[in-house]
Amino acid sequence: MDIRSVAQKNGTEPAAAPSSESQIAPASSGWSTASQAAVCGIFVIALIAALELARPVLLPATCAFVIGFMLGPLSGRATKAGIPPLLTAIALWLLVIIIVYGVIALLAAPALDWIGKAPEIGATIKEKFQFLNRPLEALQELRNAILPTSEKSGLGIDIVSFVQPALTIITPAIGQIFIFFGTLFFVLLGRARLRHAFVTQFTDHEARLRALKIMNAMERSLTEYLSVVAVINLAVGVAATVIAFAVGLPSPIAWGVLAFLLNFIPYIGALLMQGVLLAVGIVTFPTVAHALIAPLAYLAFTTLEGHFITPAVMGRRLTLMPLTVFLSLIFWTWLWGPAGAFLAVPLLIVAMVAIQHIFPQDELVLPG
Repeated sequence: MDIRSVAQKNGTEPAAAPSSESQIAPASSGWSTASQAAVCGIFVIALIAALELARPVLLPATCAFVIGFMLGPLSGRATKAGIPPLLTAIALWLLVIIIVYGVIALLAAPALDWIGKAPEIGATIKEKFQFLNRPLEALQELRNAILPTSEKSGLGIDIVSFVQPALTIITPAIGQIFIFFGTLFFVLLGRARLRHAFVTQFTDHEARLRALKIMNAMERSLTEYLSVVAVINLAVGVAATVIAFAVGLPSPIAWGVLAFLLNFIPYIGALLMQGVLLAVGIVTFPTVAHALIAPLAYLAFTTLEGHFITPAVMGRRLTLMPLTVFLSLIFWTWLWGPAGAFLAVPLLIVAMVAIQHIFPQDELVLPG
């Protein structure tokens, strides 16, 4: 009888030593998780870099796809009514062109007028802010005492230096305009083929059905968002026009168009509009109190609109978390500038619709 059998018989066999595989398993699992997280992080960084590098092409193309999805239900109804897809695409395409260039025409004349008055505006600003001369002189003396002469720079205001970047942002390159309108036309023309090509990429029947539901939900949500927000912003534009006319600001229609456009940008658009109203009011009116009337009236109306009118009209279906809207606005503005700010909410809607269909969750009812 060997020693092992005797130990088993007496119940004194020592416990088996842990294997090397059981010791390595937790460590290898931790390294595997870390490597997966690192790969995901590298992919996200590379994706953001690619979006930034391809901005001249992706930005107009993305705008075209978003607008094409918004106009998708109209194209579908026209097809059901027996209208040829080519005529529908041409009609919707021309409608977008008319709207875009109509907005540009309404804003171009006042902008050119203000640019021509740049020297007068500079002199008016200097006269209105004479009370700041003493603090600025004290600041200049302190700066002269701290900084060497070679590191000084003038504090003069050059209006042209502000106007040129603004014009660079507002008026995009000819190539980007061509990409936008060309992509939009072919998206509207080939809507059915694009949907068919996307759905047939999946082999499983359930996956195809889910893909079709996602596309329908995206089109429906974007169309609802565009129609509802456009009506609300139209009311905001009318209010801005009335305020500008009542206060005495020049070009009240241009103020209405500007308010209509800026209100598509959540939170920031209203603040920008108030700042512009205040700046122009200071230049236009003789007193600061008179200049505060227009921005305060616009602030009161947008507060009413943002807290009562928009939530009541939007309802639960189009309501998004304010935090996600704000983060989306920050990200796309940082990545693609002012155009990204306009696309922030539509792209967020597309992402939320896709996530809700790919990862469906039952509604959780909390106690109390």
